[in-house]
Amino acid sequence: MKLRVDDLIKKSGYKKQYVAAKMGVNKDTITNWSKNKSMIRLDQAVKLSKILNCKLEDLYEEE
Repeated sequence: MKLRVDDLIKKSGYKKQYVAAKMGVNKDTITNWSKNKSMIRLDQAVKLSKILNCKLEDLYEEE
């Protein structure tokens, strides 16, 4: 599975820095998620989906 973080952030109109601040993580963490260099925890995914106003399953894409 691949995270669609970049696409969803762009669609939301937010900047990565804003999303990172709302998540309580570093901007590099968001970048690592989007490049699949690190996995997002379930609690973080739930919080991210709320910030981006999307469904949890929208965060993922089948490869």
